[in-house]
Amino acid sequence: MATAVVHVRFEGRSADIPLGDLDVGMRSSDDQVRRALAEYYRVPAEKFAPYIVERHDNGNMTVRPEAVFG
Repeated sequence: MATAVVHVRFEGRSADIPLGDLDVGMRSSDDQVRRALAEYYRVPAEKFAPYIVERHDNGNMTVRPEAVFG
């Protein structure tokens, strides 16, 4: 079985980070995922506060900025 990852779009770059590297899983709250990413990137947690956390059936997650239309 493939390792589940968080696909993150942050500051213009995309990365796939294994969930184990962040110490989070599918049962982690959105806030826990955002805090773990902030620690990983060594930035204040507020940087990830507006980000959307999407969970996928295959066990992966996507964390991205909120889409703004119009």
